[in-house]
Amino acid sequence: MRIGILGPGNVGRALAGAWRAAGHDVVIGSRTPDEVTPHDAGVPIVSTASAVDAADVVVNATPGTASLALLTSVGAPALAGKVLLDVAVGMTEAGDLSHLRESLGEELQRAFPDTPVVKTLCTIDRLVMIAPDSLEGPSTVFLSGEDATAKKTVRGLLHDLGWPPESLLDLGGIATARGQEHFSLLFLGIAGGLGSYRFGVRVVPLST
Repeated sequence: MRIGILGPGNVGRALAGAWRAAGHDVVIGSRTPDEVTPHDAGVPIVSTASAVDAADVVVNATPGTASLALLTSVGAPALAGKVLLDVAVGMTEAGDLSHLRESLGEELQRAFPDTPVVKTLCTIDRLVMIAPDSLEGPSTVFLSGEDATAKKTVRGLLHDLGWPPESLLDLGGIATARGQEHFSLLFLGIAGGLGSYRFGVRVVPLST
C-alpha cells in the first residue's frame, strides 16, 4: 500500500519506518523537504503535495493546531477518495486542548467530506504505536470514523504495526474521536505518575 505521512517529526518518522519494514511504499511529506534531516530507514522526504498525490492512505502526523491549514493548502480535490488516518491532537502552548467542543478528527471530516477520516493511535506514545509487544500485557487501540471500508484499511495497517485484532476497539462515528483526543490530558497525568510515556491502557469488560 502507498502511504503518505504528513509530518516529519518523531511520530511520523516512527510510523514511516515501521510501515516501510512491513513492506509498504512510504514517503514523508514536509512543507520544507530540503531542510529536513534524512530518515534513518531511507524513507523519502518529499513535499506535502507529492506525499498526498502518491498515497492511498494519508497519515496526519502534524501538530493538531496546524493540521487543518496544512491539509487545506493541499486541497480537497487532492485528498478526495483517500483514507485520512489522523493521529494528531491539538495542544496550545499552555498545554491545553485546542479542540474543546469538537475533535480535530471531526473538524477534518467536515472540511473534507469526500475523504474518510479515521482517528486512531493518539492515545499512546510513538514507540508504543510501533511496538505493542514492548508492553507487559495487552493494550487497547481505538478507532473512530464513519466509513467502514476506511476502518478496515486502517485495521490492516495497525495489524502491520503489531496490533492484534483483539486490541482494536471501534468506538463508532467520528464524533467519538473527542474522547480519544481528550484522553491526552489523562495520558500526561499517567506519564507523570509513571515517569514514562511508554505505557498502554486496556479496556477490561465485565466477565460473563
